[in-house]
Amino acid sequence: MKLIHLSDLHLGKRVNEFPMLEDQEYILKKILAVVDEEEPDGVIIAGDVYDKSVPPAEAVQLFDDFLVSLAGRKLAVFVISGNHDSPERIAFGSRIMDGEGIHMSPVYDGNIKPVSLTDPYGTVDIYMLPFVKPVHVRRFHEDQEIASYTDAVACAVADMHPDPSRRNVLITHQFVTGAARSESEEISVGGSDNVDASVFAAFDYVALGHIHSPQNCGSERIRYCGTPLKYSFSEADDHKSVTVVELAEKGSLTVRTVELEPKRDMVELRGTYEQLTLRSFYEKTSWQEDYVHITLTDEEDVPDAIGKLRIIYRNLMKLDYDNRRTRAGVQITGADEAESRTPLNLFAEFYELQNNQPMSGEQTAFMEQLIARTWGEEL
Repeated sequence: MKLIHLSDLHLGKRVNEFPMLEDQEYILKKILAVVDEEEPDGVIIAGDVYDKSVPPAEAVQLFDDFLVSLAGRKLAVFVISGNHDSPERIAFGSRIMDGEGIHMSPVYDGNIKPVSLTDPYGTVDIYMLPFVKPVHVRRFHEDQEIASYTDAVACAVADMHPDPSRRNVLITHQFVTGAARSESEEISVGGSDNVDASVFAAFDYVALGHIHSPQNCGSERIRYCGTPLKYSFSEADDHKSVTVVELAEKGSLTVRTVELEPKRDMVELRGTYEQLTLRSFYEKTSWQEDYVHITLTDEEDVPDAIGKLRIIYRNLMKLDYDNRRTRAGVQITGADEAESRTPLNLFAEFYELQNNQPMSGEQTAFMEQLIARTWGEEL
């Protein structure tokens, strides 16, 4: 059984106010070329089809064209909703499309049944678990203690009762503990959305979405395929790809990647204004068309630098300086540091900065109760 694993298309996304739809249309055509070459039995899209829960009409049309193209190739397609999607919109028309081999995840209702495919080795059961929070799962398990995302996903998986004699594939959209994030993903304060990889023990392959850099989680059996395009400069060194998964007999798994070449790359350049505007520096590169982040090292600001540089670097997205003045500026806590702290830690630091004194014991106790109540409603 050969499957192509995709995720996080984020159709309709804008990066630094640059619309990405043209690049997305281009990369979807590249993916179709991979599909034609690989001739898989199925294509998986593990969530975040769109960048917003109410996507622009152009993004919906683009995804519709992509689904029609896949359906014309007579293969199975599996699509789940991610945290950026509206589960109701992704689920719309799913019962009709099932008959054409296009399987859209329904809104989570505590009752996930597999779609079964067969090959010479037997049956492969494919389970589709859309992005869920603890509150979504608690609704169907009021008698169980579901305090965390790990609890929620473990409970949802237990309801599936996968047959251990068959090959089982899970498609889901969650943050597995230990995965390396990038700047273009949503970050939950204190890592409250972490899911422990142990909850996926029953599956021969777990097709994950949510994390934008391609990576395995402990083993190739649990994998993020990453985005097909770069959506932040923290991903500039990534090699975007689709993941090709092959399941032979039970216990036999092969995972490999096919690299994707974008219409425009995302690159970071550094140097003085004079260096970066030398024809010999840029003329033999694609930088004039690529999405560019430039860091100028000039000690003095260059008047209208962004306007002048865009004459050469047409898609200059971001400009900043690295010099004595900027290095002497205030250092702001980075996303990675903030993620490792609890909401109470972060609020306590903020309170002390604002009031020049720490919270009292009574104030701390009040905030603990307030945070527990608020997070309990949202999780």
